[in-house]
Amino acid sequence: MTASDSRTPGKSRARRQPLGSLFRRLSVHGHKAPGSPPGTLLHTGERKVESVRIRFIDYDPDQLREETIDHLDECFVVADAPTITWVNIDGLHDTELIGRIGERFGFHHLVMEDIVSPRQRPKVEDHGTYFFVTVRMLSFDGETESITAEQVSIIVGDRFVFSFQERPGDVFDPVRERLRHGKGRLRSRRADYLAYTLIDAIVDSYFRILEEVGDHIEALEEEVMASASVGAMQRIHGLKRETLILRRSVWPLRELLGEMYRGEVPLVGEETQVHLRDVHDHAIHVIDTVETLREVLSSTMDLHVSMVSNRMNEVMKVLTIIATIFIPLSFFAGVYGMNFEYMPELGMRWAYPTLLAAMGTMAVGMLWYFRKQGWF
Repeated sequence: MTASDSRTPGKSRARRQPLGSLFRRLSVHGHKAPGSPPGTLLHTGERKVESVRIRFIDYDPDQLREETIDHLDECFVVADAPTITWVNIDGLHDTELIGRIGERFGFHHLVMEDIVSPRQRPKVEDHGTYFFVTVRMLSFDGETESITAEQVSIIVGDRFVFSFQERPGDVFDPVRERLRHGKGRLRSRRADYLAYTLIDAIVDSYFRILEEVGDHIEALEEEVMASASVGAMQRIHGLKRETLILRRSVWPLRELLGEMYRGEVPLVGEETQVHLRDVHDHAIHVIDTVETLREVLSSTMDLHVSMVSNRMNEVMKVLTIIATIFIPLSFFAGVYGMNFEYMPELGMRWAYPTLLAAMGTMAVGMLWYFRKQGWF
């Protein structure tokens, strides 16, 4: 399994997010002005870097070249070489730069529009000489118990792979290490195999996130069992929202990978299809785990409600027992608190201690009876 995103912090408590924030995180499309021409390059996401960073790895079985470049012309020269070239671009706000890439390589204007609109549903599109894939790269913040979803767009040609990310930092470092050290078959395969390894790294990172979310849910269950507090209920609602983000990010992968391994994308070779079938199985496993976590959270919420109800019942039982004991005592106190002139008992020397003894005996007797019945 590939290591997860290195940006994942430690543990703490969740923050409640307004419904509008959740809707913005779940929304598929950006906020392009209504009536804009198709293919208008308008960055609709949040600017997460100051400047765009371009890195490329150019390789074949015998050599590898890796650089961070400042000008697109260098990228164009390398991408035209007979070797396999992976160009990674961090930052989507520079629409002019991304538009130049599309013009230079003949990428469809709707593809470029999807790249700069980072709320796309995971999908794959075949465009003949290349295919376009969007997936969601996730990271889990243990401090706020929140999941951050970042769109990764991948364009794959016969000898090149372009990957577009919203910011630096990803789960592709193991892939880069394999390329640098020439481990395995990666350096001898086509660009479609490189695209498979990138998608596989993203899917494998989901397992780490699921493990961390599962740990928080387990700790939350223990907290609910110990004390069903209001804060615990807020954390349950928060984690349910985060698993909704996770589900929306992972669920379309089944369809995406299915199209790729069934041969519906001509540039994906037969050998790569076999590996994609394995990634498809992993994605289904992730989906099943997400659904399990959602069910566990629902059960935890029911447990919280039951614990609160049981605690309320215990309190009411104690109050009822106290009230039941004092009802007859209040009756005696009320009777002998009446201001009648002729009450024979008032003249008796031992009337007061006798009445107190009778009332105490009655109270103790009722407590003994309640105890015998197992009411407390």
